[in-house]
Amino acid sequence: MHYFIIAGEASGDLHASQLIEALRASDSEARFTFLGGDMMASAAGNRPIIHYRDMAYMGFSEVLRHLPEVLGNLRTAKHELLKSKPDAFIAVDYPSFNLKVARTAAKAEVPVFYYISPKLWAWKSWRVKEIRRTVRRVLAIFPFEPQWYADHGFRADYVGNPSVAEIGAAMKAAPSREDFLREHGLRDRPIIALLPGSRRSELRNNLPVMESAARRFAQYRAVVAGAPGIDNEFYASLTGLPVVRDATIALLAHSRAALVTSGTATLETALAGVPQVVCYRSNGSKLSYNVMKRVLKISHVSLPNIIASRGIVPEMLLHECTPELVAGQLAPLLRDSDERRAQLDGYEEMRAILGSNDAASTAAELIISTLETR
Repeated sequence: MHYFIIAGEASGDLHASQLIEALRASDSEARFTFLGGDMMASAAGNRPIIHYRDMAYMGFSEVLRHLPEVLGNLRTAKHELLKSKPDAFIAVDYPSFNLKVARTAAKAEVPVFYYISPKLWAWKSWRVKEIRRTVRRVLAIFPFEPQWYADHGFRADYVGNPSVAEIGAAMKAAPSREDFLREHGLRDRPIIALLPGSRRSELRNNLPVMESAARRFAQYRAVVAGAPGIDNEFYASLTGLPVVRDATIALLAHSRAALVTSGTATLETALAGVPQVVCYRSNGSKLSYNVMKRVLKISHVSLPNIIASRGIVPEMLLHECTPELVAGQLAPLLRDSDERRAQLDGYEEMRAILGSNDAASTAAELIISTLETR
């Protein structure tokens, strides 16, 4: 069968590449047309129509600045989908873009599957109407999502969370501490990992706060996890700290604690078993904080806390995300403290809730079985 897939950022490229591999394992005639990245290209055996580096515009102002490119990408995606006449369109996260393409697919009677669906339970819940109109099946990666969708008149299937297997494999493959330090030219000092995000706006807002907080612990070395598509010159304009590339999980494996920008990285850090403080600076406004609290439909913003339905990790948001307050939350995590032990126990609770399903394989089986029984 022919699968048309869209992933619009680095994490989606990783998850979609594993889904492609799982589809190929179950469908010997599988072929793929896609918008995505290098991992998807390696799994599919062909290049993307558009690379996610040319698509990853997030937030109103960034989208507005790049509106011609966004609209051009959207026209290309719709045109290629209609031209290639696939057996299925698989959307991977990236909702503002993917839901528009899903509309085109549904009108052309191409079955739509949503793998890693929009976080409608957090905000923009009105989008569930669009899901009901256009999507054949939602393949959920959080165990609470099927009930949320059921409450809104739609069926979703929990397939497992892809990060469980991904982080487990990456931790096993991590080099020894000696090899890691030598490869990246680091001295043997305890490490605080800084994961400031994957977009330039996130880096501008979060990295200076993280660096200032980490530098208060002189016996530790702060090291930045570099994001794909962000050049060294941009990091150099923000920090003098070392930046490691393509080695985030190895960095976490050899870190005492981490400062992490809210997003998927908070879950990955938890699965790696590294105590963390979640940071989200944005404009640092208390007014924005109050607006956010009203807009969001959830009591927590970081995935470990959302999954466990309680505060496992501290969340330092907007005006609370200052070097002083972040450092205050980080300090006990660097010691063998009650706070550190409580966080690690919380990670185990979260992992048990997620379960051990292979998300990509389960999703592939559901997609293929649905297509075969049309």
